[in-house]
Amino acid sequence: MREELLAIIEKNSRIDFQELAVLLGASEEEVLNELTALEKEGIICGYHTLINWEKTSIEKVTALIEVKVTPQRGQGFDKIAERLYNYPEVRAVYLISGGYDLLITLEEKSLKEIAGFVSDKLSTLESVLSTATHFVLKKYKDHGTIFNPKKEDEREVITP
Repeated sequence: MREELLAIIEKNSRIDFQELAVLLGASEEEVLNELTALEKEGIICGYHTLINWEKTSIEKVTALIEVKVTPQRGQGFDKIAERLYNYPEVRAVYLISGGYDLLITLEEKSLKEIAGFVSDKLSTLESVLSTATHFVLKKYKDHGTIFNPKKEDEREVITP
């Protein structure tokens, strides 16, 4: 039941307990108990709403920043990653393979604010060796959700 429950709520965290119980062939109480256990174990870390900001009047700029760092003795990349994810403007931090060590996702109101974060906060850290900033120009799909699905033409084809 656990894997199936996680797969369902990953796609729709707003599904109600009654519907979940029916889909899983369990009681609502069993579903609630399992969700509570998953939260306590840290398997479910939070619930989020995915927003297509392009359809609002609110301006948002998303940047992906690659960071090359000097790992800390005895702590590897964890200490610098912790320092980075504690900045409120940082949305995500990942340890990655390749030419850089960490990937940071940042969301701000303007390119200038992102540039300010990189120059004033990120580049001044002693263990940061170099950075590369990439700006997201358009989101097509995020967290498994297609932002602007292609609409099928429902008109009937008439041929002479």
